[in-house]
Amino acid sequence: MTKNRFFNWLGRLLRVLVTLAVTVAAVVLVVLLWQLYMLDPWTRDGRVRVEIVDIAPEVAGTVVKVAVTDNQFVNKGDVLFEIDPLRFRLAVNEAAASVASARLNMELRAADAKRRANTGGAVSAEEREQYRVHAAIAAAEYDRLVAALEVARVNLARSVLYSPASGYATNVRLRVGDYLQIGEHAIAVVDTDTFWVDAYFEETKLAGVRPGDRAAVKLMGYDTWLKGRVQSIAGGIMNPNARSSGQGLQDVNPMFTWVRLAQRIPVRVGLEEIPEGIKLAAGMTASVAVGSMAVPSDGLGDRIRRWFQANL
Repeated sequence: MTKNRFFNWLGRLLRVLVTLAVTVAAVVLVVLLWQLYMLDPWTRDGRVRVEIVDIAPEVAGTVVKVAVTDNQFVNKGDVLFEIDPLRFRLAVNEAAASVASARLNMELRAADAKRRANTGGAVSAEEREQYRVHAAIAAAEYDRLVAALEVARVNLARSVLYSPASGYATNVRLRVGDYLQIGEHAIAVVDTDTFWVDAYFEETKLAGVRPGDRAAVKLMGYDTWLKGRVQSIAGGIMNPNARSSGQGLQDVNPMFTWVRLAQRIPVRVGLEEIPEGIKLAAGMTASVAVGSMAVPSDGLGDRIRRWFQANL
């Protein structure tokens, strides 16, 4: 009988201990989640961004060569496409002939003006001035045609378009035979040296974010955390209430006073290194942690927080 009582007491004790352990675990988990969601400087709302170069011709013409394919990697200075150069070569030849003719005319006018200037009283001052003016006009015309020749040469050179940066030629839909106008979009080049992450932090967490802080970035499609650093914090976001109505009055949206949603402020995070095997693309979703949250730790609490950041 005494033995049964002991086992009964032991069973009740174990139940109490298990209940206490579960309660403590739940409290710890709630506190951890509160710390994670309400206080720690991290966000799941991050987007990979990159600088994109919009390639457009400075001269109009028919495309005679496309040297890249869609999503091909190109180095800075590689040829992207060429516009028919025939008209531009002819324009250079025409401008060069005009320059040669203008040079001869300038030399002739200058010689006439010099002879008139050395005749003394045999030629009136008015006539000498006229010849001097004609020589000056001829010299100005020569300078104008020289500039026109340089423009023709520039147009010829601009008929071949090169990549201004190293990266991927994306959304290439250009084909031989297409006619391009000046300034018309032709190819976009993704500059792979300019990737960064825009992390949209709730304003309640901005107190823990400062330029220069360490950052950790977790892309949705990869398990590896990328190292980064906070570069800047946006100076403002759009205020819908600042818009005016048709009568010039402010359009203020109603707000429930018991619901206050924290605004999200863009924080620019630069990536310090990209590990092998990770393919970045603009628009990717990322989780971003800043400060102490970005420093790897073997502590159980930090491991749990990292798991929540990566998977929730």
